Amino acid sequence: MQMVDMSSPEFLAEFEKTKKFTDKVNNQFGWVYNPNHDVNEGVIMGLARHKILYGKRFCPCFMVVEDENGKHKSADDRICPCKPAIELEVPDEGKCHCGIFCSPEYAASHDQ
Repeated sequence: MQMVDMSSPEFLAEFEKTKKFTDKVNNQFGWVYNPNHDVNEGVIMGLARHKILYGKRFCPCFMVVEDENGKHKSADDRICPCKPAIELEVPDEGKCHCGIFCSPEYAASHDQ
């Protein structure tokens, strides 16, 4: 497993870019962040790590594998925001698999 120094300037800069990215996703889809801030921070860290390692914000809750050509891909083809989150998870369950993106109703009913 490749390591990323999470205190490095590169990671900290990517973390900030990824936070802005997730802000945009929420605005685009009318979603909100999970009321549990630890969930949000963990997912943003995972997305930033994957962006550095693989060049894409693969969902951090799923394995990243190499295909037969040596290219990296998410085991379930989940690049944030993933199709299952947009089409099924948030509309039906109120949150995406990772839990960072929530419907306003879900977040209000799970406020800590």
